[in-house]
Amino acid sequence: MPVGLLQEAPFPSTDIAVWIMAIGILVSTILSVLAFFGLAFGIQLRILKTQIEARLRILEGYARGASEAAKKALREVKAENIDTLVETVNNFFVIEPVSIEPIDIIKRMDKLLRTANERLEWLVDKAVPNETPIERKQIIVTLLGISNALTTIYKFVRHILLTGLKTKNATLIAQLWMILPMIMRTAKAFYDAIPGISQGKPIGDAAGPLVAYRLMKSLKEIEPPREIAKDTIYGIYEYKNRKVVIVKAKGPGSTVGRPGEAIEKLAKTYHNDLALLITVDAALKYEGEETGTIAEGIGAAIGDPGPEKIRIERTAVRYNIPLYAIVIRMSLEEALHTMRKEIAESIDKAVERVKKIIEDIVPEGKIVIVAGIGNTIGIAQ
Repeated sequence: MPVGLLQEAPFPSTDIAVWIMAIGILVSTILSVLAFFGLAFGIQLRILKTQIEARLRILEGYARGASEAAKKALREVKAENIDTLVETVNNFFVIEPVSIEPIDIIKRMDKLLRTANERLEWLVDKAVPNETPIERKQIIVTLLGISNALTTIYKFVRHILLTGLKTKNATLIAQLWMILPMIMRTAKAFYDAIPGISQGKPIGDAAGPLVAYRLMKSLKEIEPPREIAKDTIYGIYEYKNRKVVIVKAKGPGSTVGRPGEAIEKLAKTYHNDLALLITVDAALKYEGEETGTIAEGIGAAIGDPGPEKIRIERTAVRYNIPLYAIVIRMSLEEALHTMRKEIAESIDKAVERVKKIIEDIVPEGKIVIVAGIGNTIGIAQ
C-alpha cells in the first residue's frame, strides 16, 4: 500500500478521544464561569430543594395516613369529636425539663412524661364509650402517638427546608438533604407499623414481655400475677430451689408499663434475699447482624428516656445487687412491625439463657427478679 494512502487513512478512535477532551474542557470552563457568578451553587440548591420537597410530600402522606388510621380506630368504637381529638394529639408536645441545673432532673422528667401519658389517656377515655375494653383504648393511644410522631417529623423537615430557603442558607438545606435518608427510614418504620398495631398483633418490641410470659409458663407458680404498678404485673415462681419474681407490662394491650417502679418496690420487699436482677429487652442490631441474635451484658436493658431506667440502676446500687441484661437483636423496622419468625424463634433460647444465668449466679434459697421490658401488645400473662 502506498505511503500516501496510509497517511490519509481515518483514525476514528483518535477523533473520539479528541472530542471527549474538548467537551471536558468546555464543561469545565462553563462550570468555572457559573461558579464565578454564583450560578452553579444556585443550580445545586434547586436540585436539593426538589429532592427534599419530593420526600416532604411522602412524609406528609405518612402523617395524613397515620391520622386516618387513628380516626378509623376511633370510629370503630364510636368515639365522639374524633377530628378535634386527633388534631389535639397531633399538636401535643412535652417541654424538656431544665438541664442546666441537673438536681432532681429525673424526677422532673418523670413527672412530665407521666402527666403527658395521663393526659393522652384521659382524652381517649373522654372520647370513647365507657364499655370500650382497656386493651382497645391502649391501642388507640398508641396509634395517636404514632400520628403525633409522624406529624412532628413532617413539620420539622418542612421547617428546616423553608427556613433554609427564606434565609438563603444553602448549608442548612444541604445538611437536611444529607440526614433525610435516616429521617425517612424512621418515618417509614412508624408508618408501616400501623396495620399490625391496629390489629393488636405482637410486635418485635414485645420480645421482652414474651420472654417473661414464656418463663412464667415454664416454671412452678407460687403466687399468680398481680398488679404492682400502673399497667405492670408480677408473679412469683420457683426454679431449682430459687424464687423467681417475674415482671412484665400488663397485656395484651399496647403498653410498656412501669417496670422501674415495679422493680424498685419488689427490691424493697425482698432485698434481704435478692441475689440478682435481670432485664430482658429488644435491642437495635448492627447492620449485618442477624435478626434474633441473643446477647448478654451488664446494666439495665430498657429503652426508656431515663426515669424507669434510673430506678432500676439505683435499686441495684442501693442493695448491691448484680444487674444483668439479655437482649434480642433486631432492626428499628423489626422492632415496630409485627413480630418476625426469627424473633419468635429466639424467645425460647432467651428463656433458656435466663435460666442458665440464674443457675450460675443465684444460690439456692435466694431470689432473682426477671423483668421482660417492652411493649406487651398481643402478649397476655
